[in-house]
Amino acid sequence: MLKIVSLQIAVSVVVALILAASWGLGSAGLHAAVSAGLGGAACIVPNGLFAMRLMIQARRPSGANVASFFAGEFVKLALTVALLFVIAMKYHDLNWLALLIGFIAALKSYLLSFVFYKN
Repeated sequence: MLKIVSLQIAVSVVVALILAASWGLGSAGLHAAVSAGLGGAACIVPNGLFAMRLMIQARRPSGANVASFFAGEFVKLALTVALLFVIAMKYHDLNWLALLIGFIAALKSYLLSFVFYKN
């Protein structure tokens, strides 16, 4: 699961660099890159915490149960929404398109796991 999170980080960095280059070298490119990075972070941070929580629960003698999985998933979704809200409120030069591109790229980066991780 942590391999997927590391893949999300790599994809978010690449997308941020691509958006910075496509928006130009000035402040617009910088704000696009930061917005894309923040969008990726809004996906990566909750997923990373959820993955660590599952790893800890799986190592316990009783293992992970379904109720704790769904509780963790609910917390992950709530944290994602909260992070997006905080980003929208605190970052005044937010580029919404870049934020959404970074978020969706991080969210869908698990599709690349089929290419990189065969087992």
